[in-house]
Amino acid sequence: MGIWEKVAYLKGLADGIKLDASTDEGRLMYAVIDALGSVAVEAAELRQGQNNLSEAVDAISDDLADIEELFSGNDGEDAAAGYEATRPACGETVRFDEEVLEEGEIVCPNCGQKLEFDLEASDADEPAEKGDEASDE
Repeated sequence: MGIWEKVAYLKGLADGIKLDASTDEGRLMYAVIDALGSVAVEAAELRQGQNNLSEAVDAISDDLADIEELFSGNDGEDAAAGYEATRPACGETVRFDEEVLEEGEIVCPNCGQKLEFDLEASDADEPAEKGDEASDE
């Protein structure tokens, strides 16, 4: 039985015993029942507000996850891989981070050949391989 039903039950009891609202006891009982009705209204409003807030937080959480995915630039793949290059010799795409880029080379996990980078010759956003092709050392 919910709060509303309990308040309605008390009001029914008060009416059923023919509680006289002109007596001190009657006024007190009807005031208590009225106060309980107000508490029931407030509780229902709080419950609805909590539900609305919970839905808003879920929506914000979903939006934040979408934004994080956009800014990671990897559509759910390993977030540490900030760059990628394709080896011309084997066609394997190699992913690497800023630290590897600064070292200037990486070994292809597919063919074992060294892939070297020349930061001086790179575009603003993309690392460039030495020369036009990756070295096949």
